[in-house]
Amino acid sequence: MPVVTAAGMRHLLATAALGPLLLVQGRHVRAVTPRLPEPPGPRSGRVGEGPPLRLLVAGDSAAAGVGAASQDEALCGRLVAQLSGRRSLEWRLEARTGHTTADAHRHLADLPEDRFDVVVLSLGVNDVTGGVGRSRWMVRQAALADMLQARFAPRAVLFTALPPMHLFPALPQPLRWYLGARARDFNAALADWLPRNPGCHLSAPEFQPDSEHIASDGFHPGPAAYSVWATRVVRDIDRLFPLQATREQEFGR
Repeated sequence: MPVVTAAGMRHLLATAALGPLLLVQGRHVRAVTPRLPEPPGPRSGRVGEGPPLRLLVAGDSAAAGVGAASQDEALCGRLVAQLSGRRSLEWRLEARTGHTTADAHRHLADLPEDRFDVVVLSLGVNDVTGGVGRSRWMVRQAALADMLQARFAPRAVLFTALPPMHLFPALPQPLRWYLGARARDFNAALADWLPRNPGCHLSAPEFQPDSEHIASDGFHPGPAAYSVWATRVVRDIDRLFPLQATREQEFGR
């Protein structure tokens, strides 16, 4: 029989006690929350000078930049702006609003095989809101990582930690508490799993709980949050692929 963890037991008890109320609140949130579009702008390109880096950004609406007015203000645009000043960057964005981990897996598996140095993933919020259990989510994360290695041979896959859903203004209580607890459980499982998987790393930006960092829908990142997120990802990339070491490899020293 499968082992039920303490977190899993808390989830089961909370679901049993609050299920009807959570269902009503979830339906209300979906009905009244504004549906912000994915921002316009390029989703691939080549730019910059220096050591080469091939980057793939994939996942859900946050990866797609929902909450920003343009891709320049979104995660991918911020990454391009920061990385292209020091590297010859070839980049691509493959993200869709509403994508769960399973959706992203199917979407990326349908793409032609290619090679990327770094894959940045933003997934989990839609799994949480869709009721996917933590164990099933981790199985899907592992399957996604295996598929990415097989099709794109990245040197590093950066899994972004789920955001602090317990602070989302769009969510009423107790739904906010419930989804926030689930997001923290997912992050704990991810942090436990990643060190055992070579080439997979956790990227955990620290978002501030204020209106400057949240979009007008009370759910998605705003431009300031995307800037913080991109800065953290760039720091992770620089740690994994130091520029001096990259230059020495490039010139065969």
